[in-house]
This record gives sequence, structure tokens and C-alpha cells, in this order.
Amino acid sequence: MLTAHTIKVLQSLDKKKFRQKYNLFLVEGNKIICELSNSNFKVKEILSTDPQKLDRSDIPVTHISENELKKLSFLKTPKDSVAVCYLAEEEKWEDKNIQLVLDGIQDPGNLGTIIRLADWFGIEQIICSEDTVDVYNPKVIQATMGSFTRVNVVYTDLVEYLSKTENVNIGTDMEGENIYTFQKPEKLNLILGNEGNGMRPETEKLVQKSISIPRFGKSQSTESLNVSMAAGIILGQLFSK
Repeated sequence: MLTAHTIKVLQSLDKKKFRQKYNLFLVEGNKIICELSNSNFKVKEILSTDPQKLDRSDIPVTHISENELKKLSFLKTPKDSVAVCYLAEEEKWEDKNIQLVLDGIQDPGNLGTIIRLADWFGIEQIICSEDTVDVYNPKVIQATMGSFTRVNVVYTDLVEYLSKTENVNIGTDMEGENIYTFQKPEKLNLILGNEGNGMRPETEKLVQKSISIPRFGKSQSTESLNVSMAAGIILGQLFSK
């Protein structure tokens, strides 16, 4: 039986201020939890309705009821287990040859999908503005399907960073160069802006090259693409070179 206090603490981890207060976040589902063993993330404990499926002897695994799992889970349909993990310690980081730079992304599903895309294409690092949605948001973690364990997500002052980086800063613009003819620089930052407003003006000033995804539909009436969808198209083309 979990105490009422424990349940209350774990339920509070859907909010950033409590994740920071307790230095904890939750990972749900055996499939994603299994990814943790090959990562640098430290697991405090696992709460499971079927501990035998996990086969973990290196960390405490507590058997809980289906009802307790429902109280802890942030999912509409709770999965078998919940891992209570420590937030990663901040480490020094440096530029990689190809990086994604996110300027004010707010939707957890978009961030999670972008992290998953980065992992698919072997991009090791994503640089985020300080107001981008928190990587430890439960919806972000779920959308990454475990990719958060392999992609370093950094939060920093984007204007300061983009003005100093040696990578070529590339932004998206309807008037930009066609992505299908664009020649990829050796070192680049692909900047993706906020879902509704795009890049903020101070970020846009630091863009050195602009690219666009041409529309092929006859009506040409689609205004824009979802940011994670656009990221997938651009990365697919950049890596085909």
C-alpha cells in the first residue's frame, strides 16, 4: 500500500515546479522504463502491477494495485508500471555538427516527437529557449517513446547562444530556399519556431540562411505545417544529401 503522502507527491510531478522541488520525474510503461537501464538516468524506484515482467534486481520494485496505478498515472489508459526517476544533473555541453534549436515550442507532443525524430536521425543534442516546454513534462516523456534517454536537451538563452555559435543558423521561411535544392552546410543549427508565432524577432535576426518546404498541392491553400511534421520533412531531405 502506498501512503497518501507518496501518492500526493507523485501526482504533483505533472507540474514543473514540483519536479524541480523533489528533483523527480515519472516514466510510464515497461517499454520506455526498459530504456532507462541503458541511459545515464538514475531510477529511484519502480511501482508496478506486475513486477516480474520487469526483471530488475538493481533497484527497488514495489508491487501496487491497479487502483493505485490509476491514481499515479497521467495517461487515460494507465500502463503496467511507473518509474520514479531523478532529474539529470546539468552538464557542460558544446556544439554538435547538426543540432535542432527550438524557439518557444509549447506543445508537449511536438517536443516529444521532435526528440524522437532527432534520435532517429542520430542528432545527439537539441538546444531550447528557456520558455520551451519542459522535457520532463509527462506528455513529452511519453511522446519520445524512450528517445529522451539518447538525446541531450539543453535550455539556454537563445540570442546569446546563436550569436556565438560557429554552426550556420538555418531558419524556415515561406520565401526561403527550396529544401530540395538546398546544399547542407557541414555544421548547422536548424531553428524551429513557436507553433503559432514562429521564431521571435530577436532569434530571426540571427538566422544566416532560410529554407522552405514547397507545396505541391493544386489548391496551394494549406497555410502551414505542424512544426514536428516540418522538422521530419526537413531532416529527411538534409540527410538524403
